[in-house]
Amino acid sequence: MKLIAGNSNQPLAEAISHCLEVPLTKATIRRFADNEIFVEINENVRGEDAFVIQSTSFPANDHLMELLVTIDALRRGSARRITAVIPYYGYARQDRKTGPRTPISAKLVANLLTTAGANRVLTMDLHAGQIQGFFDIPVDNLVAGGEFTKDIKESVRVDNLMIVSPDVGGVVRARAIAKRLDADLAIIDKRRERAGVSEVMNVIGDVTGRDCILIDDIVDSAGTLCNAAMALKERGAVSVRAYVTHGVLSGGAVDRVAKSPLDELVITDSIVATEAVRNSRNIRQRSIARLMADAIERISNERSVSSLFD
Repeated sequence: MKLIAGNSNQPLAEAISHCLEVPLTKATIRRFADNEIFVEINENVRGEDAFVIQSTSFPANDHLMELLVTIDALRRGSARRITAVIPYYGYARQDRKTGPRTPISAKLVANLLTTAGANRVLTMDLHAGQIQGFFDIPVDNLVAGGEFTKDIKESVRVDNLMIVSPDVGGVVRARAIAKRLDADLAIIDKRRERAGVSEVMNVIGDVTGRDCILIDDIVDSAGTLCNAAMALKERGAVSVRAYVTHGVLSGGAVDRVAKSPLDELVITDSIVATEAVRNSRNIRQRSIARLMADAIERISNERSVSSLFD
């Protein structure tokens, strides 16, 4: 097995390496004067099972190109199998045509990865599960629900819980965690006036006197989460926490979360934490290194990955 780390999330790559007790393969990833990306693998990879660990987070285009070039370098170095380990799959929100003459960029990225030479993809909490169908190669889409369930049991009183989906599209994800915790489920109905702006309209379910936990896959501007937290508090919730897999947290999102009624926002380390996130009073990261490492080990040993979804 060979583990190759891109520049997008070195701390997570090192944590996965530590869990597997496999050192990261030495590689040179640098840029020419015009920012053209150059990759050289400094170890023999002929016949090896190679795993490239790279989230396509900000700057998304640079990290995506870096991933593609690294895969190509491994393919031309005669690696036996190349698995793209993408904890955060960028462009996943562009999974369908939203209007005339708009792209389906999630499919384009899938095509690029396959053409570059990836034989398999390992990712986590895709924005839409159907994106797996955009690939003609095997895709393992892990879920962070198990890690979130453990964290909730460790830090929150579970006998008064109400799991909340911040929109109708996330009901399946929220219901799965509610089932794990044997908790009730509520749904927030919101109307989005334009991209990046959301307005909470109604809470479906009685949250009075309950400890509410919002479940989502991506937090970007944090507008939806903060509005949802405000709506829950206005309707009598005792506390409001949020568990979100991918903490994009762009622009003024961290400040927005700090000023919101959210008691705590828990995100995974699928995206490397910025200084603002590390210094935030109510944002905390939970590592997915062990989960990713277990999946990588099972794939390399040709064992089932499905038990990791339970």
